[in-house]
Amino acid sequence: MRRRPATWRGGTIALVLASGACAGPDADAAQTSSAVAAAPVPLPVESISTAAMLGRIRFLASDALGGRGTPSPGLDVAATYIASEFEAMGLRAPGGDFIQRYPLAQGPDAPSAPNVVAVLDGQDATLRETYIVFSAHMDHLGHGDPDASGDSIYNGADDDASGTAAVLEIAEAFVSLDTRPARSVVFLLVSGEELGLLGSQAFLRSNAIPANQIVANINIDMIGRNASDTVVAIGKPYSTLGSVVDETARSHPDLGLTVVDDLWPDEQFFFRSDHFNFARAGVPALFFFAGVHEDYHRPSDEVERIDGDKAARIARLAFLLGAALANAEQPPEWTPRGRREVLGTR
Repeated sequence: MRRRPATWRGGTIALVLASGACAGPDADAAQTSSAVAAAPVPLPVESISTAAMLGRIRFLASDALGGRGTPSPGLDVAATYIASEFEAMGLRAPGGDFIQRYPLAQGPDAPSAPNVVAVLDGQDATLRETYIVFSAHMDHLGHGDPDASGDSIYNGADDDASGTAAVLEIAEAFVSLDTRPARSVVFLLVSGEELGLLGSQAFLRSNAIPANQIVANINIDMIGRNASDTVVAIGKPYSTLGSVVDETARSHPDLGLTVVDDLWPDEQFFFRSDHFNFARAGVPALFFFAGVHEDYHRPSDEVERIDGDKAARIARLAFLLGAALANAEQPPEWTPRGRREVLGTR
């Protein structure tokens, strides 16, 4: 996750992959959403396992990837790994390539950074032209000041290898469905989040998936720490996504998760991860987040400190939410509060 700003206005790749990759209350929010709908097919939530999540996080947050700074060779390894996973799943690459690079500065020799994008096309002749986007950022801080142990690699296991692993696992769960959802589903892993939400901004500007065809963004950032039975859904009061996620959690007590509103409004978390660029483009967005901790933006954010079971259960919840949205006839809508506070309209 990006740090809070002082003010806010609105070896070889093959070797590294082979050595580390694993196969893997607000009245506005209380209104009932017409988008709530149970997916009409069995949902393979159990495929999103603790072991699978930890395996992916372990690779992404390994020292071999050097903290995945934007730009860096380690970030490119992460992008190549993610693209290879999407290709193996049989997903579609919009524009013919899963990896979409964007410039970090102007000029012919300017450095660039990767986003990775994949699409599962929906089956409904009309609704397949609308999209649910799952997003997370695959970058972190790279190398920095060493801690007391001399470790200078900011591995970013929670921030945000945990969200990246979740999106990959959610993609695999969608692919395993016997029947594809009605809407199309996009799986987006961006870079440059730590530099100011650059990758998600570049994705929306690229028009690879037109913003006016995206009906919802489910963003996942830092889901592997803190209370094992709680997840915060930042943005619940701003759209009917809030009522959908509440109903989804109530319908699946087996997840063992209580979904709560933003516990830290003064921190402005709604404005600090990639969902904000979607919201600013008019797309209702929800941000799954488990909160910061003592290892936030430090070299000690390592896989050994991740609660893999919690991360897997949050990923299952996000998958179930996305499946409901992808099969609902009506898309999510902004609440009056969301129109007022996010869009600046009435």
